[in-house]
Formats: sequence, C-alpha cells, structure tokens
Amino acid sequence: MSNLNDFIPSRRDPGRTRERLMNAAFEEVYHSGFRGSDLNAILAKAGVTKGALYHHFTGKEALGHAVIEQVIARITQDKWLAPLDDVDDPINALIGILDNTGTSDAEAAGGCPLNNLAQEMSPLDEGFRMRLSEIFTNWISGVTDALRLGQVNGKVRRDIDPRETATFFVASYEGYMSLAKTAQDGRVLISGLKQLRVYLEGLRP
Repeated sequence: MSNLNDFIPSRRDPGRTRERLMNAAFEEVYHSGFRGSDLNAILAKAGVTKGALYHHFTGKEALGHAVIEQVIARITQDKWLAPLDDVDDPINALIGILDNTGTSDAEAAGGCPLNNLAQEMSPLDEGFRMRLSEIFTNWISGVTDALRLGQVNGKVRRDIDPRETATFFVASYEGYMSLAKTAQDGRVLISGLKQLRVYLEGLRP
C-alpha cells in the first residue's frame, strides 16, 4: 500500500524536491553529458514541474553547479576521503578502495562522473572548471595527507614526495577510467587497477 506521504505535493518538502532535482540531473548528465542533458528529462525523472526547478535554481547552469558541489563532491568524499581519514596504513586503505571499484562492462562504460564533466566543461565554463578543480584538489590533498601520516607511522617510504605521489595516483586512476570508458570494456579497468595496486605496494618501506 502506498504511504500517504507519497501523495503530498513535493512543494511541501523543499529539501526533498531539491535533492530529487539534483539526483535526477546527475543521472542525466552522467549518461548524456551536461550539454547533451535535457531539462525536461530531468524534470520527468525528478517528478517536479519547471516552476519547482526555478524555485530552487536560476537555471540549468546553476543546477549543474549544484550537482558538482553536492552530488559529485559527496561521491568523492564517500569513496576516497572518508576511508583515508586518519588511517594508520594508507596503502591498505587505497588498495581497499580500488578493490571496491566496480569493473563490469556497464560500470566501465560510464566512466568517472567527475572526470567526464571535467573533460567536457572545464574548457567551456569557468564556474564548472573552478568547482571541478576544487574537488580534484581536495581529493589529491586527502591522499597526500594520508601518505604523509603513513610516513610518520612507518607504513610509507620516506623517500617519496606525498603530493607528487598522490597526484600521480589520482591521474593514473582517472586515466584508466577514461581508457575503459573509451573501450567500453571492463577488462581495461581491471588491468589498470591491478597496475595501481602494484604501484601502491611499491610505496611500502
């Protein structure tokens, strides 16, 4: 049986409406790109009217910015930064993250939502570029801090530069994600993750 709340207009819950819009926009942008995304399709997925959209956002661009700040940033936080927070052995933690990365053909075909949008919009829109750059910066900084703490704990070689290593790791991961997306083949990503694990193991003392 349907819950009575399912029939209450979404305007009575502005926070839920905004969340639905951002999640629907994320799905549409992930599959079609920002420029290829259709506003009517987003509204249909969210189950809201155009009036509700403009109550929360000034337009498609503002909605895209919100997707970066609140959906993609959260994905990066949950996948990469939270597991590295004050961790004793960052190498084990990073390998664990890689092991939890989906490698099916369907998952590989979609690519990384952060990298997809960065490649599409960074050359075209400064607002997008700045927001995406901030996520990359925070991601690299999180890995850097974890590696630095690992050096203090004797879990990471002291002869490496933590920031350079973190930058290389993030760039390599995103590179393999792009190659797998282009090939539409999960095996490419599986091979890449294997090489990244070998690289991480080489960072141990």
